[in-house]
Amino acid sequence: MLSADFLNLRNDLEMVNASEADWLHLDIMDGVFVPNISFGFPVLEAVKQVCTKPMDVHLMIVEPQKFIPEVAASGAYMMNVHYEACCHLHRTVAAIKDAGMKAGVTLNPHTPVSLLEDIIHDVDMVLLMSVNPGFGAQKFIKHSLEKTARLRQMIDNKGLQTLIEVDGGVNRETARLLLDAGADVLVAGNYVFKSADPIQTIKELKQL
Repeated sequence: MLSADFLNLRNDLEMVNASEADWLHLDIMDGVFVPNISFGFPVLEAVKQVCTKPMDVHLMIVEPQKFIPEVAASGAYMMNVHYEACCHLHRTVAAIKDAGMKAGVTLNPHTPVSLLEDIIHDVDMVLLMSVNPGFGAQKFIKHSLEKTARLRQMIDNKGLQTLIEVDGGVNRETARLLLDAGADVLVAGNYVFKSADPIQTIKELKQL
C-alpha cells in the first residue's frame, strides 16, 4: 500500500479488492528503524473498513512487540516483525500467534538466513527484503535470488510449510526469477500502482 495514492486511497483499495491479489501488504515505518515515516494505526483502522483482502502488516519499527494488540485489533492476518528489531524474537512470535495472527519474520538484505535456524519452525512466513527498507521504487538487489534459494533449501530440508515472501523491486522479470528461486509470496508496490492498468498488471504477475 506504500505506493498507493493516499489522496485517493479508497479507490486504490477497491482496485486491490477487485484484483487477483491475494493479500494487501502494509508497511508501517517509524523514522527510527528505517529512515522514513509512512502511516500508523489510525490509517490501518480506516483501511480495515474498506479492504476485503487479508492484511499483511509489516512493522518496520523499533520494539514492534509493543504494538501486537493494535495490529491484532486492525484485523491483520499476518504480522511481520524484523529479526533486527527484536531482542526476544521467540517470545514476540509466540505473542503474535497468541493474539490470533500468523507470524512473519523479516530479514534486511544484509542479514543471513542462517540466523533463522532456531526459529524457522515457529514462524509462518519469512519476508526477505530485496531492497533496503524505508522507501519504494528501489532497485532490486540481485543477491536476493541466492538468498531466497538458500532459505528454500533450509525450509525444505526441515520439511516445513513456512512461506517465503520477497519485497522490493518486484516486477515481471524479477518476479519470475524469485519464483524459480523458491519464493511463495511477492510484494509488488510501485510496479503495480504506477502501471497503466494495475488490475491487469496484477493478473500478469499471478500468471507467472
